[in-house]
Amino acid sequence: MTRALCLALTTAVLAPACQKKKEPPPPVIRPVRYVTVAGDDGASSRRFSGVAQAGEESRLSSRVPGTLEELAVKLGDRVKKGALIARLDARDLELQVSEATAALGQARAGERNAQASYRRVRALYENQNASRQDLDNARAAAESATMQVRSISQRIALARRQVGHASVTAPADGVISGIFVEQNENVSPGQPIASLQSGDELEVRVSLPESLITRVERDQLVSVEFDAIKGTAFAGRVFEVGVSSERTATFTITVRLEEPSGAIRAGMAADVTIEFAAGDDAARHRLPSVAVGEDMDGRFVFVVTPTDSGFGTVSRRPVKIGKLTGEGLEILEGVEDGEQVVTAGVSHIRDGLRVRVPPARDTAQ
Repeated sequence: MTRALCLALTTAVLAPACQKKKEPPPPVIRPVRYVTVAGDDGASSRRFSGVAQAGEESRLSSRVPGTLEELAVKLGDRVKKGALIARLDARDLELQVSEATAALGQARAGERNAQASYRRVRALYENQNASRQDLDNARAAAESATMQVRSISQRIALARRQVGHASVTAPADGVISGIFVEQNENVSPGQPIASLQSGDELEVRVSLPESLITRVERDQLVSVEFDAIKGTAFAGRVFEVGVSSERTATFTITVRLEEPSGAIRAGMAADVTIEFAAGDDAARHRLPSVAVGEDMDGRFVFVVTPTDSGFGTVSRRPVKIGKLTGEGLEILEGVEDGEQVVTAGVSHIRDGLRVRVPPARDTAQ
């Protein structure tokens, strides 16, 4: 028993020593996604939505009240300058002309009598058969009769003009783009009856934020595309630049097409692409927002420094950021051209970590 026990103890002690010592597994080197930083001049391109409209649009109205007796056009009609658009019932106005004409006849008869009386009194005064007072009264009566004739003549001219205003005509060649009243409807002075789009030049109006309006100049070339005309871009030029803000804190610019097309109609939705030149304080680099981390020490990125074929080491780099734009987050300080910045898993990376660097695919500006 004693011998067997000693043999068992000896075997238990020597067995672990005879086993092969295991080595720790090699560390896992994970790949990273990154972009290569490339500088730019800060220029950018932006698209804005707008609607096509004619270069000139007039809302036609009457200067006198009345009932709409005739509406001579329909929506979409092409009209020539001077063509009848609408006619109001002018019978009341014509009666005013007749009444004033009759009053003018009476006034002229009164003027003739007053002038004849003045001539008689003047002859008597010259023969010392009438007083100075009689002469002055006769002269005043004659002058008053003459002024009354002139007043009624002007009233007739005004009444005739009012009759003319009862007919609304086209001020220029164009297309009827809107009709706002119905026949037999009572119309007030200045109330729009129809709208007329005239002029061969088409315009597109778009709204820009206040941060961009100062970077747009008059006569600047832009590109215009229409949803209804796929695959075609039209050259345009900035015709007007707004100088006052609208309710939405935006500014309106007007773009005119260089070569209007017959396929374009007023009211079509349009996209205007504007190339903005770089500002003096423009950022030289932009990175995806996911590439920038933040902690108690501030904002930072991880830059990959290649060490050997396919591998590298990441190092933390503090950065100063600008605005978030459509092209990415502006980086004002902290990165240089050609550096590789990690864009995925920033929260799981530490300073000095060895990583696997696959071939570059993306480039950031």
